[in-house]
Amino acid sequence: MPVKGQKSKKLINWFRRIAQPPARDGPEEDPAESASIDPYNPFPEPVEIELGDVLDLHTIPPRDVSRVVEEYLSQAYEMEFPVVRIIHGKGIGVQQRIVLSILERTTFVADWTVAPPEAGGLGATMVRFKR
Repeated sequence: MPVKGQKSKKLINWFRRIAQPPARDGPEEDPAESASIDPYNPFPEPVEIELGDVLDLHTIPPRDVSRVVEEYLSQAYEMEFPVVRIIHGKGIGVQQRIVLSILERTTFVADWTVAPPEAGGLGATMVRFKR
Protein backbone atom coordinates (compact mmCIF):
# COMPACT_ATOMS: atom_id res chain seq x y z
CA MET A 1 0.00 0.00 0.00
CA PRO A 2 1.45 3.41 -0.93
CA VAL A 3 2.54 5.78 1.78
CA LYS A 4 0.30 8.85 2.22
CA GLY A 5 1.48 11.62 -0.11
CA GLN A 6 3.30 9.23 -2.46
CA LYS A 7 0.50 9.35 -5.08
CA SER A 8 0.49 13.14 -5.08
CA LYS A 9 4.30 13.20 -5.57
CA LYS A 10 3.97 10.83 -8.53
CA LEU A 11 1.26 13.03 -10.01
CA ILE A 12 3.34 16.19 -9.54
CA ASN A 13 6.35 14.53 -11.18
CA TRP A 14 4.15 13.38 -14.07
CA PHE A 15 2.88 16.97 -14.60
CA ARG A 16 6.45 18.26 -14.58
CA ARG A 17 7.49 15.71 -17.21
CA ILE A 18 4.62 16.48 -19.59
CA ALA A 19 5.01 20.23 -19.11
CA GLN A 20 8.56 20.12 -20.46
CA PRO A 21 8.72 20.88 -24.18
CA PRO A 22 10.09 18.03 -26.25
CA ALA A 23 13.85 18.04 -26.78
CA ARG A 24 14.92 19.12 -30.26
CA ASP A 25 18.01 18.27 -32.23
CA GLY A 26 19.71 20.99 -34.20
CA PRO A 27 20.89 24.55 -33.69
CA GLU A 28 20.16 26.33 -30.44
CA GLU A 29 17.02 28.51 -30.56
CA ASP A 30 16.57 32.00 -29.21
CA PRO A 31 15.11 31.56 -25.67
CA ALA A 32 12.71 34.47 -26.14
CA GLU A 33 11.32 32.89 -29.29
CA SER A 34 11.03 29.37 -27.87
CA ALA A 35 9.23 30.69 -24.77
CA SER A 36 6.38 31.96 -26.94
CA ILE A 37 5.96 28.62 -28.77
CA ASP A 38 3.36 26.27 -27.35
CA PRO A 39 4.61 22.70 -27.97
CA TYR A 40 1.03 21.39 -27.71
CA ASN A 41 -0.47 23.80 -30.26
CA PRO A 42 -1.30 21.89 -33.45
CA PHE A 43 -1.33 25.15 -35.45
CA PRO A 44 1.73 27.19 -34.44
CA GLU A 45 1.38 29.39 -37.53
CA PRO A 46 -1.72 31.48 -38.30
CA VAL A 47 -4.38 29.53 -40.17
CA GLU A 48 -6.07 31.25 -43.09
CA ILE A 49 -9.71 30.43 -43.64
CA GLU A 50 -12.02 31.39 -46.47
CA LEU A 51 -13.99 34.53 -45.69
CA GLY A 52 -17.77 34.34 -45.92
CA ASP A 53 -20.64 36.64 -45.04
CA VAL A 54 -21.07 35.05 -41.58
CA LEU A 55 -18.70 35.23 -38.62
CA ASP A 56 -19.49 32.90 -35.71
CA LEU A 57 -17.75 34.04 -32.52
CA HIS A 58 -18.59 30.91 -30.53
CA THR A 59 -15.15 29.43 -31.24
CA ILE A 60 -13.18 32.62 -30.62
CA PRO A 61 -11.59 33.10 -27.17
CA PRO A 62 -13.06 36.20 -25.47
CA ARG A 63 -9.66 37.93 -25.34
CA ASP A 64 -9.48 37.77 -29.16
CA VAL A 65 -13.05 38.82 -30.06
CA SER A 66 -12.31 42.52 -30.63
CA ARG A 67 -9.31 41.85 -32.84
CA VAL A 68 -11.13 39.15 -34.85
CA VAL A 69 -14.26 41.27 -35.40
CA GLU A 70 -12.26 44.33 -36.48
CA GLU A 71 -10.20 42.28 -38.93
CA TYR A 72 -13.28 40.45 -40.21
CA LEU A 73 -15.16 43.69 -40.87
CA SER A 74 -12.18 45.16 -42.67
CA GLN A 75 -11.74 42.10 -44.89
CA ALA A 76 -15.48 41.75 -45.59
CA TYR A 77 -15.65 45.42 -46.59
CA GLU A 78 -12.65 45.03 -48.91
CA MET A 79 -14.31 41.99 -50.50
CA GLU A 80 -17.40 44.18 -51.08
CA PHE A 81 -19.92 42.13 -49.12
CA PRO A 82 -23.04 44.33 -48.89
CA VAL A 83 -24.20 42.73 -45.60
CA VAL A 84 -22.58 40.39 -43.08
CA ARG A 85 -23.91 38.55 -40.05
CA ILE A 86 -21.94 38.31 -36.81
CA ILE A 87 -23.10 35.55 -34.49
CA HIS A 88 -22.19 36.50 -30.93
CA GLY A 89 -24.70 34.35 -29.06
CA LYS A 90 -27.30 35.40 -26.53
CA GLY A 91 -25.55 34.59 -23.24
CA ILE A 92 -25.23 37.55 -20.89
CA GLY A 93 -24.45 39.95 -23.73
CA VAL A 94 -20.70 40.50 -23.28
CA GLN A 95 -19.73 39.58 -26.83
CA GLN A 96 -22.71 41.48 -28.23
CA ARG A 97 -21.57 44.64 -26.41
CA ILE A 98 -18.05 44.21 -27.78
CA VAL A 99 -19.42 43.81 -31.33
CA LEU A 100 -21.70 46.84 -31.02
CA SER A 101 -18.91 49.04 -29.66
CA ILE A 102 -16.76 48.10 -32.66
CA LEU A 103 -19.61 48.79 -35.09
CA GLU A 104 -20.18 52.23 -33.55
CA ARG A 105 -16.61 53.32 -34.25
CA THR A 106 -16.14 51.65 -37.66
CA THR A 107 -16.39 54.36 -40.32
CA PHE A 108 -17.37 52.10 -43.22
CA VAL A 109 -20.36 50.53 -41.41
CA ALA A 110 -23.65 52.09 -42.53
CA ASP A 111 -25.88 50.46 -39.90
CA TRP A 112 -26.69 47.26 -38.06
CA THR A 113 -29.70 45.48 -36.63
CA VAL A 114 -30.69 42.36 -34.73
CA ALA A 115 -30.81 39.37 -37.09
CA PRO A 116 -34.20 37.91 -38.02
CA PRO A 117 -35.25 34.85 -35.99
CA GLU A 118 -34.27 32.40 -38.75
CA ALA A 119 -30.75 33.93 -38.83
CA GLY A 120 -30.05 33.89 -35.09
CA GLY A 121 -32.40 36.51 -33.66
CA LEU A 122 -30.98 38.20 -30.58
CA GLY A 123 -27.86 36.06 -30.85
CA ALA A 124 -26.67 37.66 -34.08
CA THR A 125 -26.22 41.11 -35.59
CA MET A 126 -26.69 42.01 -39.26
CA VAL A 127 -24.22 44.65 -40.47
CA ARG A 128 -24.63 46.75 -43.65
CA PHE A 129 -21.60 48.48 -45.18
CA LYS A 130 -21.43 51.92 -46.76
CA ARG A 131 -20.85 51.95 -50.51
